[in-house]
Amino acid sequence: MNFTFSWMLALDVLGGTLLVGGCLLTLIASIGIARYPDAISRQHVATKPQILSLILNLAGTALLVREAAMTWTLLLVIGFMLITSPISAHMLSRAAYRTGVIDRGLLDVDELGEDLEMKTSQEGT
Repeated sequence: MNFTFSWMLALDVLGGTLLVGGCLLTLIASIGIARYPDAISRQHVATKPQILSLILNLAGTALLVREAAMTWTLLLVIGFMLITSPISAHMLSRAAYRTGVIDRGLLDVDELGEDLEMKTSQEGT
């Protein structure tokens, strides 16, 4: 049997592997969202694996498609997600805290509660 190395085949295998890995991380994140009880834990499980999952899926897609315009577009999507995901997770967690969805007794450190109490005491004086 005569086997010759092909870069195209190697890129296809690597791209497929990255896609499968990204899909597995998405599956793990979705199981975690259903499993954890409170909003903070669900938020953590939703954002952390999803960013890596997105990067793996888009990198796998770039390796399979192999077009410059598509690769640059996918890199821009990854960059925007890396910039906006922490901000959106922070704002969602803060909104959940302010609306009372979060059980404050489960928090080890409650800096936002201290800040809100200080702000309301200053407004009252």
